[in-house]
Amino acid sequence: MEGPSADMDPELARQLFFEGATLVILGVPERSEFGIDANSWQVGPRFRGVKMVPPGVHFIHYCVTRNGGAPGETGPRTGIFLHLEQKDIRLLHWNPQDEEMVPAPQEEADKLREQLMSLDPFLGPYPYESMRRWVSLSSHIKKEVITKLQPKCGSIYAFPEVLPTEQMTHTEDRTRHNLPRYDSVCQSYKEGMARLPLMKQREGTEIRFSQLPAKMYPENATPAEVTQHSMDLSYALGCLLETYYPGQPLELLGELQFSFVCFLLGNVYEGFEQWKMLLNLLCRAETFAFQHPALYIEVISVLYHQLAEVPTDFFIDIVSQDNFLTSTLQVLFSFLCSPSMDKALRKKAMRFRAHLTKKFQWDFEEEPLDCAPLVVELPEAGEGDSNALVHNATS
Repeated sequence: MEGPSADMDPELARQLFFEGATLVILGVPERSEFGIDANSWQVGPRFRGVKMVPPGVHFIHYCVTRNGGAPGETGPRTGIFLHLEQKDIRLLHWNPQDEEMVPAPQEEADKLREQLMSLDPFLGPYPYESMRRWVSLSSHIKKEVITKLQPKCGSIYAFPEVLPTEQMTHTEDRTRHNLPRYDSVCQSYKEGMARLPLMKQREGTEIRFSQLPAKMYPENATPAEVTQHSMDLSYALGCLLETYYPGQPLELLGELQFSFVCFLLGNVYEGFEQWKMLLNLLCRAETFAFQHPALYIEVISVLYHQLAEVPTDFFIDIVSQDNFLTSTLQVLFSFLCSPSMDKALRKKAMRFRAHLTKKFQWDFEEEPLDCAPLVVELPEAGEGDSNALVHNATS
C-alpha cells in the first residue's frame, strides 16, 4: 500500500491520522490479497494494517496465499463488515490454522493507542480518492443491518464449510434412506449425485438474509386474487417488510446493498441470488410503489450505482441469451413511468430508463415475455367442444 497522496496537505494528513479509525492487522502472510471496501492490494513484509479510515461501515476482504501454490494463487475470499467510530482502533490477528483474521478483544486493541506513532510506518493510508465509490455502494448499510445479516461467526465466506446432515458411513444407514450402496456401479449421473450425502452449511456461517413469505397471497384468497398477487407482489413485499423490517422499509435497501457487496467484493454467489430476489420483489410491487414513492426514489439511486459496477453483458444468461434484469426493470418502468405516478419519482424513473438504454443498449419498449398472455387449452367439455382460457404468464 502506498503512502498518502503527494498533493495531500501534511496538516490534513496528520488530522486524518488521529481522527480517523485504525485497523491493526498482524501476521497476514506475504503476497496474500487484502482489501478494504472497493480497494485491494498484495500484502508486503511491512504490512500491519490501515490508518486514516473514515468512520462508518466498511468491508474488509482477503485471500491468503497458499504454501506451495503458484505465484499469485490464493485461496477463496473471506470478508468482514465493520462499523468504525471516530478514532476507533480495531485489532485483528491472523490465525494460520484456520487461515482467517480473528478480532482481538477491544481491551487489547485499546492498548495499542499509545503505540500508534510507532506503528505509523507499517500502516497503509485509506485511499480517500475511492471513498465516494464505496459510499455509493453502502449508503444504506447501517450498523443495525450488519448486526442483523452478518453470520454469527462474524466472517462471510465465498465457499463456506459444508457438513453432511448424517454420516451414513455404513451400508445399513444408506439402505434406511433408500440410497444405493457405495460399492455398486453408477448407471447414470443422476444416480451418482444421489449417492452423495445431503450437505448443510456449518452452523453459524450462514448469512442471515430475509426470506420470502411462504405464501405470496393472503389466506383464503380467491383464484382471481391469487392471480393478482402473483402479478403485483406488493402483498409479499409488505409481508417481508413486516417480518424483518417493521416500520423501517429503507433498511431493506441496506440488505439490497449488503447482498450486492457480498457478491461484488466477497465473491459470494448467494449474495447475488439474494440481490436478484429482492430486486424482483421491489420491481414487481406496483401498488406498494404508488404508496411509497420516496422509497422507490432511493431504489433507483441504489440501482444506478450498483449497475455502474458491472460490465454490460454481465446479466445475460449464456444459455438462453435472456437478460433477467431487462425484463425485471421493464415491469418496474411500466408503472413508475405512468402519468399517475408521483411526479418526482416518474421523472427520476424516466431519466434512469434513458440512462440504461444508452449505456447498456437495453430495450424497454417491448412487452416483457413474462407479461405476455398465455393461452391454455382446456380438456374437451363435450363432442367437438373445446375452450381456451387466457392466463397471464406470471400467474
